[in-house]
Amino acid sequence: MSVFKSEVFISDIKKQTFIKGFLSDNGLVSLLNDKYTIFPGFCDVHVHFREPGFSYKETILSGTTAAARGGYTAVCTMPNLSPVPDSVEHLTVQTELIKKDAVIAVYPYGSITAAQMGERLSDMEAISENVVAFSDDGRGVQDEELMRQAMLTAKRLGKMIVAHCEVNSLLKGGYIHDGEYARAHGHRGICSESEYAQIERDLRLAKETGCAYHVCHISAMESVELIRKAKREGVDVTCETAPHYLILDENDLREDGKYKMNPPLRSACDREALIEGIEDGTIDMIATDHAPHSEEEKSKGLEKSAFGIVGIETALPVLYTNLVKRGVISLKTLVKLLSDNPRKRFGIPDDNSFSVWNLDEEFTVDPSEFISKGRSTPFEGMRLSGVNMLTVYNGKTVFRDKKV
Repeated sequence: MSVFKSEVFISDIKKQTFIKGFLSDNGLVSLLNDKYTIFPGFCDVHVHFREPGFSYKETILSGTTAAARGGYTAVCTMPNLSPVPDSVEHLTVQTELIKKDAVIAVYPYGSITAAQMGERLSDMEAISENVVAFSDDGRGVQDEELMRQAMLTAKRLGKMIVAHCEVNSLLKGGYIHDGEYARAHGHRGICSESEYAQIERDLRLAKETGCAYHVCHISAMESVELIRKAKREGVDVTCETAPHYLILDENDLREDGKYKMNPPLRSACDREALIEGIEDGTIDMIATDHAPHSEEEKSKGLEKSAFGIVGIETALPVLYTNLVKRGVISLKTLVKLLSDNPRKRFGIPDDNSFSVWNLDEEFTVDPSEFISKGRSTPFEGMRLSGVNMLTVYNGKTVFRDKKV
């Protein structure tokens, strides 16, 4: 069915014709053979590009360029910034940076609450036309009535609530999963209930209000089952998990900040439940939760390092090597999780966007070679398959491997 030899995961013949013409017109005919696989531009609905406010961690330019290297042509940026995008004035600071520096499509979130403090709603109506959805990612909205009002407002505005689910009273100073590793090494743990208890509350509110609801970075088996049940009941809910939760668990932990993220790596049983959620469609998409920090912030061990790792440059190779090559899921399913499903749920067009990969080429993850300012990844040193040769966004080359 394809118009050229490469394996193509874009079914639209018109787009395939465009791809062939683009590669030919730009002297990249060598990519039109069986050695390469062509994907639609990936879409990451959960990234932290740190501008405005924290450009020493990442910038719009470095983040979007890193994303392009990973095959991503659209991202949604979380609002834990300074200023928080909770008003037209504050959102404009971010959107001006995006207009100036982004090399791919960037869709900002507006915050659910003012300054993400969880005390009153942001100016949701005023900013709704210029945000992809509303989130307080990094913090769970603790007050039930406030979340109900947020959902009712979002429903009226035709926007989605995208929730970081965490019950603060259950955290108790934890910083890794409350499991065997924490007990064996004297660490304070974060219980799974801190995640799934708030998901349970929000699902009840979403059912009550009819609001479109999306759950960020689920990590616990109970979360999977709650969302599975809610979908059967007709709740308008989707969810994401991240590559690290599908590939790693607490057995992989080391005394190193590159293994610290929120939510934490949980048990092997939790990881298996996430895989099952991928297989049966309970989990709709995979997002990286790309969260860069400075080297100093990530050099203080499990207890004192900042939460967050980078992952947008390695997501496809990590998932392809560990899930597709091992027969856990098909490559077609992976494309749905990385591109089709997030674009459909978040209403993000694909434009003339694609990437060209050599899935047989292997490499070892070396953070010093990242484009992102962030260097902290638990996949450091892992041998992976899959190297991106080229990313095109809206008909323009935004990443090109030096070998091409």
